[in-house]
Amino acid sequence: MEWTIQELATRAGITSRTLRHYDSIGLLAPSRVGENGYRYYNPAAVARLQRILLMRRLGMSLPAIAEVLADEVDAREGLRAHIAALEEERDRIERQIQSVRHTLQALQAGAEPRMDVMLAGFNDRYKDEVVARWGERAFQASNDWWHGKSLDQQQAWKRATEDLVAAWVAAAKAGVSPASEHAQSLAARHVQWLSQIPGTPTADGDRERSIEMVSCLGDMYVDDPRFAGMYDDAAGAAFVRDALQMYARTRM
Repeated sequence: MEWTIQELATRAGITSRTLRHYDSIGLLAPSRVGENGYRYYNPAAVARLQRILLMRRLGMSLPAIAEVLADEVDAREGLRAHIAALEEERDRIERQIQSVRHTLQALQAGAEPRMDVMLAGFNDRYKDEVVARWGERAFQASNDWWHGKSLDQQQAWKRATEDLVAAWVAAAKAGVSPASEHAQSLAARHVQWLSQIPGTPTADGDRERSIEMVSCLGDMYVDDPRFAGMYDDAAGAAFVRDALQMYARTRM
């Protein structure tokens, strides 16, 4: 079975000009060129095009795609990687569907949707950091847990989190020492808050990794401006870091 360039372009939702460009840069050659000059594509070429279009949707440049395809020894392994990427894309779309459903629920309930928390994945903004430090499972488990909550449960969680942050800010402004009993009780409360999030070492009961996680979070609160602003200013973030790291060293 073969398709002409126009048939393939139509079925793939691209232009024949795009296919000619892929041929000109050595990314996707036609299976054969007929005596009439028409380009024809067989199933192997179509499978290669599937991979190219997927990687383009994932934001990869054409040179990067060419490198990936050139490094592949076994086409079957490439197709397995394709399936894995499609499954990841499916999961992303499912999270988007859940987000839109929550938007609808909020509007039906007369509530104002909170785009920063309720309609995003729990860790979407911090995916790179979470995956790098704790792995893909930690990221996915926390997002699945978040999307499994009802709108009311998400709002309750948000309020509890805001209460915890407000308590930290108040203690910092009051000049409390990170080593004080008050600051250490806030640190214990913070660790308990973390332990409710599936996929984290604190939720898994892994003591050594929990200590590491709490210490790393303390550094992140200071080093990452997305967190530093959460605790009012740099001094507030440093106070939280010092209290958490002291708690991790002495009480965990």
